[in-house]
Amino acid sequence: MMHKYEIILYWSEVDRAFVAEVPELPGCMAHGDTQPAALENITRAMDLWIDTAKEYGDPIPEPRGRRLMPA
Repeated sequence: MMHKYEIILYWSEVDRAFVAEVPELPGCMAHGDTQPAALENITRAMDLWIDTAKEYGDPIPEPRGRRLMPA
């Protein structure tokens, strides 16, 4: 499934891996040894996050379609 949520991708020295986070889906994160691997894994994580929200009747945020501003 194609998602239009913002993904933040960064290198974590502590984890020694690339980490991908989706701020609009609380707790939705994935990692990988390479940037493409982390992006592939976050796509699966988003699918699981959304499927789980549907299963429990939790709200699913609409993608904002614009860059989020840091706090």
